[in-house]
Amino acid sequence: MPTGAGTKGGAAAAPRIAVIVSGSGTLLQALLDNAQGYTISSVLSDRGDALGLERARAAGVPTAVVELKEFPDRAAWDRGLLRAVEAFAPDLIVLAGFMRIVGEPLLTRYGGRIINTHPALLPAFPGAHGVRDAIAHGVKVTGCSVILVDAGTDTGPIIAQRAVDVLDDDTEETLHERIKVAERELLVDTVQRMATKGWTVEERKVRLG
Repeated sequence: MPTGAGTKGGAAAAPRIAVIVSGSGTLLQALLDNAQGYTISSVLSDRGDALGLERARAAGVPTAVVELKEFPDRAAWDRGLLRAVEAFAPDLIVLAGFMRIVGEPLLTRYGGRIINTHPALLPAFPGAHGVRDAIAHGVKVTGCSVILVDAGTDTGPIIAQRAVDVLDDDTEETLHERIKVAERELLVDTVQRMATKGWTVEERKVRLG
């Protein structure tokens, strides 16, 4: 079943990417610095003090803040996030260090067009401590994954992965720093390919182009 399409012909507009962040925005910065074949049209956050918002404003990208404390409950916040995203009419949504589970409203409206990264080779070591868990397990190779987001935690179809060796003297911090380098490169490459070539999903298999 086709779920996305790239640009066709020289006159086609570059796909619009909405990026949702919670923190410093280093993944966002990589996307901003390497925007070829796509346009970062908006950056949203659940935190008004997120450094990622400052990065977006410095690049002249429109921003929006949707803080949970401004809503009576999580369900209302989920609907508010959807409204904020829809205002920018994105073709693709990238969760770049977004620290909340995406709710049903956004998934229903943009299912198959929301991607996220994870610092492990999924399905191994899902969850918030993927790097720590990989070291504790004693694996020799870990890495990063880019996935389509579904209702689970790091359970969506895998789009792309990149391996990173685990060194004998690695700590969680040193390993995570090397994974972050690979993660930024992989995310940029994946977004560029999805934006320019499109993608299809058959069961759990994602094919670019």
